[in-house]
Amino acid sequence: MSIDKKSFRNAMARLGAAVSVVTTDGPGGKCGFTCTAVCSVTDEPATLLVCINRSSQMNPVFKKNDVFCVNVLSAEQEHLSGIFAGSTGVAMGERFSDGTWGTLTTGAPALLDAVEALDCRVIDIKEVGTHTVLFGRVDAVSFHESPKSLIYLNRQYHSLPIALSVERQLSRAVV
Repeated sequence: MSIDKKSFRNAMARLGAAVSVVTTDGPGGKCGFTCTAVCSVTDEPATLLVCINRSSQMNPVFKKNDVFCVNVLSAEQEHLSGIFAGSTGVAMGERFSDGTWGTLTTGAPALLDAVEALDCRVIDIKEVGTHTVLFGRVDAVSFHESPKSLIYLNRQYHSLPIALSVERQLSRAVV
């Protein structure tokens, strides 16, 4: 027996998640969408998964390109979440005009000042219910110094301070 859709959505609203813009570029075209359905799968080899609605016009683009980049937004980049969610009316071709974009390894757009960008090649695809699950091997990662990460919890955005890495804490203590 399964719970009803409303109860499940209410439960998931209480599960905080980083807000990312997932992007792709290649033979299918260039596009991106706002996503909180990102999860690590394994670290050997480094693999993560991303979920995209099967009815999304971007779904076949991601499948054809076979690459994607997960761009984890900082609190200062909250406006990009709305742009790539399609709630601002900005056309797809114009969405990449906001922010500092480049590429890492795969050619998928990487937001160079994101908290982190994880550049992936698709290694498997599963269709599950209303969504397509893309499994990606992480080929490259970039990090940017940002004081706060953007989190979505209880249907609202929240800003969460990013703790310094142990290495940074030690280097600051020595200086």
